[in-house]
Amino acid sequence: MKKNKLNIALIGLGNIGSYLYKYLQENKKILSKKNNCIPEIIYVSAKNKNKKRNIKINKNKWLKNYLDSTILKNVDVIVELIGGAEGAAKKLVFNALKNKKHVVTANKALIAKYGDQLSKIAEKNKVNLEFEAAVCGGVPIIRSLKEGLIANKISRVYGIFNGTSNYILSNMDKDRKSFNDVLFDAKRKGYAESNPISDLNGDDVASKLKILSSLCFNSFINHKIHVEGINSIDSFDIDNANKLGYKIKLLGVAEIINNKVYQRVHPTLIKQSSYIASIDGVLNAVIVDGKPVGENVIQGEGAGPEATTSALVSDISSILRGNVKFPFSISSKERKSLNYSNIAERTFSAYLRFEVFDRPGVLSKITNIFSKNKVSIKRLIQNPNKSKKFSSIVIITHNSKDKSLVKIIKQIEKKPYITKKPKLIRIGTN
Repeated sequence: MKKNKLNIALIGLGNIGSYLYKYLQENKKILSKKNNCIPEIIYVSAKNKNKKRNIKINKNKWLKNYLDSTILKNVDVIVELIGGAEGAAKKLVFNALKNKKHVVTANKALIAKYGDQLSKIAEKNKVNLEFEAAVCGGVPIIRSLKEGLIANKISRVYGIFNGTSNYILSNMDKDRKSFNDVLFDAKRKGYAESNPISDLNGDDVASKLKILSSLCFNSFINHKIHVEGINSIDSFDIDNANKLGYKIKLLGVAEIINNKVYQRVHPTLIKQSSYIASIDGVLNAVIVDGKPVGENVIQGEGAGPEATTSALVSDISSILRGNVKFPFSISSKERKSLNYSNIAERTFSAYLRFEVFDRPGVLSKITNIFSKNKVSIKRLIQNPNKSKKFSSIVIITHNSKDKSLVKIIKQIEKKPYITKKPKLIRIGTN
């Protein structure tokens, strides 16, 4: 029996695009056997055609204009690896779906911003929009939520969704190095981009969490989300965490509590004995709480050409097998607009750190502000500096409203006895 062919246009030939091209060329035979359909890259396009790459591409495959891929009749699937929520990537994906082309993308920013609009176009034109590679690289969480966990009512999804920030935090701890030293090391090893701002400020995790929330709760993407990064974490915080029996991790958390959805991204103190505290280096881990499955954990490489190609090939194979599927598991007509709330009314135990001039009465002034805001103190550690001119005060609170904790920070940071911006790190329950 003669096998069908699926013609692919690959747009974007950076590290990931080049690796994917090579992989599909070398593994065409086995993929054809597994999917009963031949994946054939017939066109490519890149910003710089003359850039040195470790692949050989027939000159007849190069498109003069990347947007031509959306109108050429012999193109079945477009793989978008340009990146970014706007510009070329946005034009390509919108045009491709409008012209009834299947789309596979690794673009989390695009899906997080325009996923709802794109899914409606894909559904209308009966084509697939696949984005497994957009969230946590080689961790197959999107397909798990769409298929493997389809029977479950999910109440919470959380975990470590960014390999760069996880590498920095775990290596600051393991190697006893400063934030800047580990960041330099991460760039040198290729774990961090030359401009890693979205990894460090939490935006990368926020994009992924919005997509996961939508899939878990059958809702439209919602941009009400609390986001903090790891930029302010220093070696003193890492040491203090260890002394207190914790590790610091940048977590993304989406949960339903009393019919309200809370989305949050922030550094979190996690008990050293917990599973998530053991996830080090560039690994990602996603934990889903659902009924009837209970707690489900998926762990793996979160970034890099190999992990991303694994996810891209999974999506391409899904299209090779046929069947048009809803991008967000259910029809856009069935997805809901849930009540998304900010975390001000949520309660947390927290770690607060104050760097102060070591003067009589400072500690009592600080604890008095806690008392006025009705936040009770569980533990207090005072570490005088060797010069005895400065002191570090660390306070662990009992469960308190987030807005009260934030208010304390704002009130104390204005005081004349404070030498550095105070720190607030929430404590996780897992």
